[in-house]
Amino acid sequence: MEPVGDQDSRRQALRPIQTKRSAAREVEGDGKNPEDIKEEEEGEALSPVGRIFHETCFNVYVIAIAGCKTRINVDVVKANLEHTLLKHPRFSSLQVKDVKKDGGMKWVPTKVDLDKQIIIPSLHHTISSPDKMVEDYISNLSKTYIDYSKPLWELHILNIKTSDAESVAVFRIHHSLGDGMSLMSLVLACSRQISNPKALPTLPVKKTSNPDPVNSGRIWWTIRLVWNTIIDVLMFLATTLFLKDTMTPLSNGWKKGGGHVPRRFVYRTVSLDDIKLIKNGMKTVS
Repeated sequence: MEPVGDQDSRRQALRPIQTKRSAAREVEGDGKNPEDIKEEEEGEALSPVGRIFHETCFNVYVIAIAGCKTRINVDVVKANLEHTLLKHPRFSSLQVKDVKKDGGMKWVPTKVDLDKQIIIPSLHHTISSPDKMVEDYISNLSKTYIDYSKPLWELHILNIKTSDAESVAVFRIHHSLGDGMSLMSLVLACSRQISNPKALPTLPVKKTSNPDPVNSGRIWWTIRLVWNTIIDVLMFLATTLFLKDTMTPLSNGWKKGGGHVPRRFVYRTVSLDDIKLIKNGMKTVS
């Protein structure tokens, strides 16, 4: 999340981007209805949730980190992104101001320059602490924002050996493009199995001894869903009206004078017993 001051200055600097159809399409035509062509040129408006993530104090980015067993071949990555990620309209569109609709934002398709989307920093392989360098690099990403002149996503490739990987890939994606689950599904859809390059990756499935778990557990699952939904709604309303969130070292993210306390991304391997100790110390529920 970027500082509020940076957001305000960026909003003032943001200017409408003019888009138009190419001359070749004007001459040849594409068989589309004129109304459909007009709608395509104007661009699709951002959803209400997407617009929220552009508001002050809600300009959020999703950062995903992946370690690789080998050095990352940038040319191979670019070739595969052309046939996978760039096929998704959100990852090949700009978010621009719509001057015809009170300055609201809309999606406008564009030609993606992967040289601007894929960031390859110059790294010294004699760094004394590669792990800390990677943590610092990722933490700095959380303090900056992506230029609106390109699609709001980046892939940072760090070909440096750490304690757990030969190289590191860091995705930085604006939250208006999707939430964590949808982005995870998209990344999986862009991946392939090593044993079968044409097959999608498979996820482990929990085995059960019940021969018909769907029908036998449907009633109980529905009851739990309804109950938990009611409790969540009541707690949300109560917190909005009079309750306050319990203050913990993890939730204290605001300075008294305003602004955010700087955060760091730190990679650690911990045991489940340590997680349980923290859970009990913070008096949280499972």
